[in-house]
Amino acid sequence: MDDIQKNLADLREKIDAIDDRLLELLNERARYVLEVGRTKHSKPGARFHVLEREESIYERLTSSNPGPFPTQAIRPVFREIISASLNMEKTMRVVCLGPEATFSHMAAVQQFGQAIELTHTVSIADIFDEVERGRADYGVVPIENSTEGVVNVTLDMFIDSPLQICSEILLQISHSLLSNAVRLEDIRVVYSHPQALAQCCQWLKKHLPGAAIEEATSTAMAAMTVRDNPAAAAIASRHAARAHAIPVLMDRIEDNPYNSTRFWVIGIQGPGRTGQDKTSLMFSIKDGVGALHNMLEPFGKHGINLTKIESRPSRTKPWEYIFFIDIAGHTQDAPVASALAELSGHAAFMKVLGSYPRGGRR
Repeated sequence: MDDIQKNLADLREKIDAIDDRLLELLNERARYVLEVGRTKHSKPGARFHVLEREESIYERLTSSNPGPFPTQAIRPVFREIISASLNMEKTMRVVCLGPEATFSHMAAVQQFGQAIELTHTVSIADIFDEVERGRADYGVVPIENSTEGVVNVTLDMFIDSPLQICSEILLQISHSLLSNAVRLEDIRVVYSHPQALAQCCQWLKKHLPGAAIEEATSTAMAAMTVRDNPAAAAIASRHAARAHAIPVLMDRIEDNPYNSTRFWVIGIQGPGRTGQDKTSLMFSIKDGVGALHNMLEPFGKHGINLTKIESRPSRTKPWEYIFFIDIAGHTQDAPVASALAELSGHAAFMKVLGSYPRGGRR
């Protein structure tokens, strides 16, 4: 064995020893997790998934990382550790739009890890229903795409739902062309969800101008549809390609390379303050001159950043609108609480949808 091989062997032996120690520490951690679980089981109504505690773990570890292990890898690694740990205490049930390998499915796994009981529905209304009936602990619903805008059906569901927003997920969206065809010229029809088709429309016009376009209920369903048809292609994710064993003919075909979708995690009870939060609410205004200005004035007065505003027609009164807004901060923050108290005095109707950790952090 030459010096290089001997050096590599020594280094690998040290890495193996560290891996063994990591495994020991994971099991030591698991024993404490089981003890926490037993303590929670002895207390009626105890929260098994304390989201703000989970966020504090991520924040503490990412902010104290000395390197060279990449900071952006800490959250994914510890997400799986925490996911497996929570499953030891109590199986977490999560519901999202299906089937498997949709972007909603990917968002759910990004948020909760692999060690969950993940079920799928065909509609956003069904997700709300599953959580409201207690058949799922959390639901994952799309709320906004960076190129296609707001998902109005999700906003509308909150008007009558008692559920709270518990977290937000920002998922980078990258579309691939999946097909058993050998060449682009062999493709006669392309299937995908309407939003995915819209997000790739310029690419389709340039590269597949003669192909028919067919809508599917999801990108994953599109992949399933074309699996056995070499003259067909689907626009879907690489995850869908792996899940359904379909070759990727072309990658990153989206027109906007910065395409992303925002999801909300919905549940019965929202999390406590983390210090890096957003609050979403809806309200309708009393008719009058300057009514909307009066509604928004408390936020400026208390130094609160208004990050988004959307309006939707009311379903109960013609020409009346409901406004949805996002602000920086948590309802437990004194400035936010004061602003909301003032806002409620001006509003014909007001409802806080939830305060939750903002997404997109490392």
